[in-house]
Amino acid sequence: MASLARLSRKALTSSLSSHRHLLSRALATEAAVKATKSSPPPAQSITECPDRVKWDYRGQRQIIPLGQWLPKIAVDAYVAPNVVLAGQVNVLDGSSVWNGAVLRGDLNKITVGFCSNVQEKCVVHAAWSSPTGLPAETMIERFVTVGAYCLLRSCTIEPECIIGQNSILMEGSLVETQSILEAGSVLPPGRRIPTGELWAGNPAKFVRKLTHEETLEIPKLAVAINDLSKEYFNEFLPYSTVYLEVEKLVKSHGISI
Repeated sequence: MASLARLSRKALTSSLSSHRHLLSRALATEAAVKATKSSPPPAQSITECPDRVKWDYRGQRQIIPLGQWLPKIAVDAYVAPNVVLAGQVNVLDGSSVWNGAVLRGDLNKITVGFCSNVQEKCVVHAAWSSPTGLPAETMIERFVTVGAYCLLRSCTIEPECIIGQNSILMEGSLVETQSILEAGSVLPPGRRIPTGELWAGNPAKFVRKLTHEETLEIPKLAVAINDLSKEYFNEFLPYSTVYLEVEKLVKSHGISI
């Protein structure tokens, strides 16, 4: 009986000590959690690497050379700051390319003629070859007005024409001089608009002959847009801002000119 009493007393003592140890651990854990919630963790300082290159991904390249081909812009031509010219693109004297237009001369040549204008959000492209056997380059000749949101691909637009906005001219299409294509029209591949006619529709079809007064107004519109582009042109420095850096350098070294 004495030995049985000793064993039961020993088992009770060991169980009480284990429960006391578990209780103390639980209280310590709860106290640590409360302390963590009450005090915020210390802020970690991140040191930037000095060799890291800071790129401005919001920027946009206006002139994109492709291989040996570099876009050429005449001195008095206006090209908006967010226009993209790539490859074989020639923007001739007095012409203007307006905001958001893209001229891709990666496969063939694109020419914007004298006093012509390519308005907002137009896309001008050129294919390798034309189904008509004519040159596959995209040619916009003098005094041509291309309305906003047009798509031109390997087509030829002769002098003094108007292409209405949202129009599409496909490969090998030809718009002869003093003609008008109405807005929203689609000129299929190889289709030709004869001189002095008004076409419209999808696909584009003949509507009527233009009057003499209407043909006289076509170049006037191109000249009016050219005059407007000069006001925009004056807001941008045509020869960059390098001279400002030269002035800072001269002033810092105390050089008198």
